[in-house]
This record gives sequence, structure tokens and C-alpha cells, in this order.
Amino acid sequence: MKKTLYILIALSALLATACDKFLDRQEDETLTEEKIWASYSYTRQYFYNCWGYLPVDATSFYNGTPIFGATDEASMTWNYNYRYINFGSWNATTVPNDQFNNRYQGIRDCNIFLKNALSCSDPVLQSDASRKTQLQLYYDCTRFARAYLYWLLMRDYGPVFLVGDDLMDFTASTQDLQRPRNTWDECVNYVVSEMTYCAENLPATLTSANYGLPTRGAALAVISRLQLYSARPLFNGASMYRTVRNPDGTNLFPVEEDPQKWLLAAQAAKRVIDLGVYSLYKDKDNPDNPYLNYYGIFHEEWNDELIFCGGGYQSRWALGAHTAPTDIATGTAYGGWGPTQSSVDAYAMAGGRYPVTGYDRNGGPIIDSRSGYPSADREFDLTPIVNPFLKALKCSDDDATSNSPRMYSGREPRFYVTVYWPGTGWKHGDAVGRAFFANGAVGHTTHDYPITGYLVNKWYDHTVDSYQGQWGNVTFPTFRYAEIYLNYIEAVLECISRGVSGEGVDLEEAMRYWDALRERSGMPSITDASAYPDATTEELIDLIHRERQVELAQEGHRYYDTRTWMIATDVCNGPVYGLDTDVVSSRSATTAPAEMWKRKVAETRVFRNNHYLYPFLQRELDRNKLLTQNLGW
Repeated sequence: MKKTLYILIALSALLATACDKFLDRQEDETLTEEKIWASYSYTRQYFYNCWGYLPVDATSFYNGTPIFGATDEASMTWNYNYRYINFGSWNATTVPNDQFNNRYQGIRDCNIFLKNALSCSDPVLQSDASRKTQLQLYYDCTRFARAYLYWLLMRDYGPVFLVGDDLMDFTASTQDLQRPRNTWDECVNYVVSEMTYCAENLPATLTSANYGLPTRGAALAVISRLQLYSARPLFNGASMYRTVRNPDGTNLFPVEEDPQKWLLAAQAAKRVIDLGVYSLYKDKDNPDNPYLNYYGIFHEEWNDELIFCGGGYQSRWALGAHTAPTDIATGTAYGGWGPTQSSVDAYAMAGGRYPVTGYDRNGGPIIDSRSGYPSADREFDLTPIVNPFLKALKCSDDDATSNSPRMYSGREPRFYVTVYWPGTGWKHGDAVGRAFFANGAVGHTTHDYPITGYLVNKWYDHTVDSYQGQWGNVTFPTFRYAEIYLNYIEAVLECISRGVSGEGVDLEEAMRYWDALRERSGMPSITDASAYPDATTEELIDLIHRERQVELAQEGHRYYDTRTWMIATDVCNGPVYGLDTDVVSSRSATTAPAEMWKRKVAETRVFRNNHYLYPFLQRELDRNKLLTQNLGW
């Protein structure tokens, strides 16, 4: 199966590359539009062109997409243009990673394909039923791609304008091309309608020859996340958006909160669950090992938790090289993707309680004394710590043990899989090294180092030796089953909080899903005596937010979660803390300098109310006088 898959990926890449040149020749008299749709091969190439507009999520952080680096959970050392977002130095003429035109171009190409593909007149379709079936799959996948491009626009800009099946003739006059934005609810209804079509027509599962294309579950998963975002405050009655209107006075955003949207979100998540296709990943050989259970989600290709992998099967090089510490051994490494101190603090203790409940005015942690975490003045006391994730990877006691601050002891399993702290072991193949990130020490001899003093650990394949050029491959979990559980739990709790009932709102079921998530990760129930046995509904809502932050850490969710919950002005604004990586050390040091162990401001960020949504570029406003700018730009 893997051999077949490798051939498919190579072929897909070839077709996508060929399609660029092929499309460049459309105006050439030797290849008329009539000839394109008379050839199954050319039609297939056009499909891959349409599909190529969707992001490759395994490399998107490397290409400047802000969803990883412009959040409170991570800081990246590289000078990507999304740093303008972090420092508040962007405006309607300087928009980092703006994809507005590119995505509408993709929508137009999808419309061209949808108009013509099923009329392909190649005689081979009459004699080869399998190709005819494949062409119908391409058609349905293009409907998915078109709706997905709208979904991507909406999460950045809010309401956008819908063009339906219009081919958007760019040779038309500027006056003829002008159009106002549709309302948020109109946009949601359109994407939900299109994805519902896809859910009714795409296959439930794929053969290996079509891995990477969407399924019925992928379409329903998009609806689930969209309905969840639509129910949250940003798109559900936020007061500051009530004045954003089209030129005719139409409100673009809902002016009042609609509690029923939480019911729609619960029902959308439940439809994915009721498919019965997906399951929470557990290691086949060690299903009771919480470290391997969590790690395997990101390392076993095409496992049963994965619903959709944006970009399909990819080399792990980009993820691995940018989260591997420099200088541990020879080889390529640019380790500079660093979790922030607040994301480290977000993890619970093994007993189930979250230790850090907030911060004082100086950035010091406010500690829950019942959690088992050391007091704030003792959190950096050194003690021998055996890293249990390294033990799960079969490292020796010596390799797994480090003299480290007490704050890293006794944490929940997902912490050890996700976060690398200075001085603990870094397994690469059969070897284990240690990085410290103090200035001049291993991991910090160039500009490629994590300024917070931590590295993201979960994306690197510790079973292969990257220092010999081995990185492995990845099927990135753009949508995975655990997210659907989290969507459902949050929506049900919000329904109960607002007195909303209806089919799909089942608290007992929601809590069973929550228990399953925590059990997979070696954690007690959230309502266990050691955790929060007397939690109110409002407290459970806060706890499911924290569960989501931990379960989906460093996967691209936090950026939109902080925005749709409208907490970014608090958590993405002001000082970002890490360890003191400016402390000087030698490369030969075998321990981190004692002075490094303290909370220090790594950078200071700016997040204002207008930053919740992207601005439309000024050139778009100049060309389309009916296009209303977003708030505050």
C-alpha cells in the first residue's frame, strides 16, 4: 500500500507541476478550451490545479502562515512577515500572508472545472467506467475545494462576497465586477450547503489510490468547526461589529447573540461522530501507554483518528528540521519553534488539576495549591526528573534523567510529548543528546534557536536519525477525531449554560467523550475527586477550553480559538514569557546555567480590537467600492 501511495504522491506532484504550464498555455491557439475538455488527461490536470489552491498544512508555518507563530502558544525565531501581527505593525496596505486574491482565483478555477468537467467528451470515458467514476470524484472534490476556500477566507476576514457559479470575467469593467460582501450567516449557509452536498456524495472512506482527497467525514468536519466558530462570540452578536454594514445598510455580522447556534454546533459535531468511521488513536502494541497513544497520532500515517490531512502525504522535513535543536550532532536543524511559558503552564498535573490559574501584575504564576505544583518561589528548584516520554521510547534511565526544575515534574503525559525543556534528552534514532538554549550552548549557537527556551517536541520523528538525513513523513491532522469530541463537548456545555435543548444535546454523552479523551492520555476524568468533582457548568466551559488548548497544542487551532472566543486582547497582548536564553554558556556545557531558570519576557506583543479579523487590502477597496472594510482598519 505504501508503495502505491508513494507512486500516487509522485504522480500528483508531477500533474500539479505540469498543470501550471498547461494552464499557462490556455490562450495558445494550439490548445483551445474545447480541446481541454475533450481530453480526460487534461481535465484531470485541471482538477489538480484546482486542488493545488488548498494549503499544505505540514509546511504552512514555514511559508509564513500566522496560525502557528502569531498565537500565545508559540514564538518563532524566524523573521516571517506574520511578526507584523505580533507587534501590531500591520495595516490595510501591509497584510501578512494575504491570500484574498489567490483564494478567489482558486474559486474561479474551481467554477471553470465544475462547469465543464462532467461534459468531458474523451471517448475513453465511454469504454472505461472506472475513469468516469474517478471524474465524478474529481467533480465532488472540487465542490469541496471551492467551499473550503470560502471557509478559509471567512475565518480570516469574516463575511466575504459569494460568487456562486460565476466565472468572474476579469476582462469586464471595474464597475461590472463590483459587489458587496454577503452577511456572515449567508456565508455560513452557503458553505454548509456545499459541504452537505459533499457529505452526501463523497465516499465514506478512500482507497489508497485516492488518499489525501476529502471524504464524507472531512466535509462534515468542516461544517462542525464552522458552526462552532459561528456560535462563539466573534461571529455571534459581538457588540463592536454591529456597526459594520454594507453601503445599503445591511449588517454584515449578527447584531444579537443567537443561542441556537450552539445547538447547530453540537448537532454538526454529532453527525461526524455518528458516521462510526473514526476512533481515537491508540498504539497498537501498547494501547495503555498514554505517551505512545498521543505521539502516534502525529506519526502513524493515515491512522483512524485522521479525518482530513491538508496537503495529503508529505515529507516531515519542514516540521522536523524547524523543531530539532541545532548542534546536538551534525546535520540540518533550525530548531526555533518555541512554546511560550504560558503554553507550558497550561498543562495539568498528572492528578488532573491545572496548576497555574493566572498571573500577577509582574507575570508571576498564581498557583492552585491543590494541584501538587510547587509554590511560585520553588518552581525552579532543581531535582532529578525522569522524562517518561523518553522511557516510552525505550531510552535508558541515564538518558531519560536530567537535573531539572520541579515545574516539569509530575505533569500530564501530553506535556512530555509536546514540550522539550532545556537539558532533557533529545532522542534521534539510537542516540540521545541534550540541548540547553543558553547563549552559546547546544541549541543556541546561531540565530536558529527558541527564544523562549523551549522547543516543540511532538512533530519530530524521534525514531529516525535526522542527522543522517532521515526525517520520515507525515499526514498532518488538519481535522482529527479528538477535535470533533472537543467541539461537541463545548457546544453541549454552552447549550446547557444558555438553557438550549434539542436533539444532540446530551451532557452524559459529552462527558463520556471527555473521559475517553483524558483516558487515552492517561488522565483521570475531569470530574474525578483529584480533579474538579464539583465543577459548575461555567467552570466546565473554562476547563474544556483548557482541554482544547492542551489536546490540540501546536496544531494551528489556538490562533482561531483565541480570536473566536475573543480572548486575544488578553492572552495575545503584552509580554510573552520564556526562560532566559540570553544567559551566556559554553557549547561544551553539560547542564543549563542556573541563571537561565527564571521567567523572563521574551518579546512584547500588541493585539488591538481591530486585529480579530484581517483588513481587506486598500487596492481591493479601490477596485470594489461596494466592499466594506473590517472594523478599525
